[in-house]
Amino acid sequence: MPLYREWSIEHHSLAAIWEIDEPESFFTERTGLAPDIKFEKRRMEHLAGRFLLKHLKEDFPLFNIQPDKHDKPRIDENAYFFSISHSWPYVAAVVSLTNECGIDIQTWHPSIQKIQHKFLSPEEQTLFNNDIRLLTMAWCAKEAAYKWQGRRGVEFIEHLEIISTEQLEQVYNIIVYLKLTTPTKVLTIKNLMEQAFSCSFVVNNKVISNSDI
Repeated sequence: MPLYREWSIEHHSLAAIWEIDEPESFFTERTGLAPDIKFEKRRMEHLAGRFLLKHLKEDFPLFNIQPDKHDKPRIDENAYFFSISHSWPYVAAVVSLTNECGIDIQTWHPSIQKIQHKFLSPEEQTLFNNDIRLLTMAWCAKEAAYKWQGRRGVEFIEHLEIISTEQLEQVYNIIVYLKLTTPTKVLTIKNLMEQAFSCSFVVNNKVISNSDI
């Protein structure tokens, strides 16, 4: 079983990363799902993400997942909060009993240097010095914040501003200013920098109002 990593976050929250090398039948048999997705790789990622939810919480109701009015995946009465991400061959998921959450994983790719202007302001770009790994971390952090916030109409440059980063051994803390919330808020994103990928995650009910900083 290629469980890459599993860890707990705060209270009542779990996360994991899986490296896919099983046949599709491994996931269909364990989830009972048969998604109508044409492309095999995308179908495998979809199945593996839901399998990982069941791995984290055996009673997770996979057949109950539906998008809310902002297209954020939910289950009835928010019995669990959750988030899934994939970047072949890796899949990441986080599940929480109590708090909103977001996760994003991305393997390294040089093309991110060419598109950094699409998700980072000129000021933010100077923080990451055209470094592929750091730029990927920035993308993952904004994606995780976007999923945590869970609302439409978000522009990554305008509404999700990276204020600062801090490296603590293998984990980075990334502070993101959420400008679409009322009041505006500041969110701390955690990031893992691994050999093959960057993974950002947040499970937090201690969000700071921007007026308090």
